Amino acid sequence: MAKAAGVSPTTVSHALNGKGVVRQETADRIALVAGKIGYRPSPIARGLQNSRLGLLALVIRPLRSLDTFLPEGVDYFLRMAGAASLAAMERGYSMMLVDDPTRPGAPLSATAADAYIVSEPFANDPVLTMLSERHIPFVSVGSDPARRGQFIELATRDWEETELALDHLAEAGAERVALLTGTDQNAWNRESEEAYLAWCERRGQTPDIAAFPEAEGERIGEAAIERFFGAATGTRPDGLFCLTGRHAAGLNAAAHRHGIRVPEDLLLAAGSGALQNRISQPSVTTLDLHPEGIAARAVEVAVHLAEGTPLTVPLEVPRATLDVRESTMRG
Repeated sequence: MAKAAGVSPTTVSHALNGKGVVRQETADRIALVAGKIGYRPSPIARGLQNSRLGLLALVIRPLRSLDTFLPEGVDYFLRMAGAASLAAMERGYSMMLVDDPTRPGAPLSATAADAYIVSEPFANDPVLTMLSERHIPFVSVGSDPARRGQFIELATRDWEETELALDHLAEAGAERVALLTGTDQNAWNRESEEAYLAWCERRGQTPDIAAFPEAEGERIGEAAIERFFGAATGTRPDGLFCLTGRHAAGLNAAAHRHGIRVPEDLLLAAGSGALQNRISQPSVTTLDLHPEGIAARAVEVAVHLAEGTPLTVPLEVPRATLDVRESTMRG
C-alpha cells in the first residue's frame, strides 16, 4: 500500500486514520490507491489505536462446572446470552461469549474486549483476579463470595428469592421444608443456604440441607431420595426446595418411582427452571429469574465502564417471579 502510493507506511497510517499532518494532495492520492486495491484498515488495529473495539464479553461461570455448555432443558444461559447480545447491539457494541480467559491456551481474543460481564463468579474467582490486575473494566453478576463488595457488581437477590420459594412452600401446606443446593462455591449456593438457615430459625424448624454437584443434573434423583427419605432418615420433609431445575426434575421422577406422591406427600419447588419442570407429570413450580432483564442491565453497566462514563443505573438485578405449577398445588 505505502509502496503503491509512493509514501512511507507512517504517512499511510496518518492519512487513513486522520492523525498527524499530511498534505491534502498526498492524502487524496493515498485514498485513491486504497480504493483501487480494495484496502480496508483492520478494525482490530484501529480499535487498539483508539483504545476501544466496540466489543463486550460475557463469561458465564456456572457453565465451567457443568458437563456441557448446553445442559439439556436449561434455557437460562441461552436466554441470558441471547439477550446480552441484542442489548449490546442496541448500544452499538458486539458481544463475545467467552469460556474462561484464564485457562491455558485461551485465544488472545478472549481478553480483547472493552469491558466484561462475569456471571455468578466462584469464590476467589481467577477471572475477576485477572481482569482486575490487568485493569480491564468488568461487572460481575452476583458477588465473588470470598471478596464481596471488592468489585463493581450487580447485586443478585438470592436471599429474597429463597425466601419467596420457601414461603410459598409453607403457604401451600409444607411444615418440614428441606433444601437441596449445588456444590459450586458461588454466591447463589451460599446465600441461598444462609437464607434458608435464617428462615428455619425464625420458624423454629430444624434445618435439613443436602448438596449435589450441578453437573449431575437429573441423575441425582435416586441419591436425593435416599438422602431425604431413606431408612436411616429421621423426620422426613414434606417440602423440598431445589436450587436447580434439573435437580428438581430428577428428584420429581425418583419420587414417583418410590411411591412418594408430588404434591400430596411432597411439595416441590426449584430456584431456576428447566424444560423438564414444565412438561413433567406433575409439572414443577419454579422461580423465573428473568435472565433477559439481568443481561440488559449488565450490558448497560458494561457500556458505562467501557466508555468511562458515570454509573447511574441500579446496581442490582430485576426481581424474580414464581411460576406456580402442579408440584405445589394440593387439593
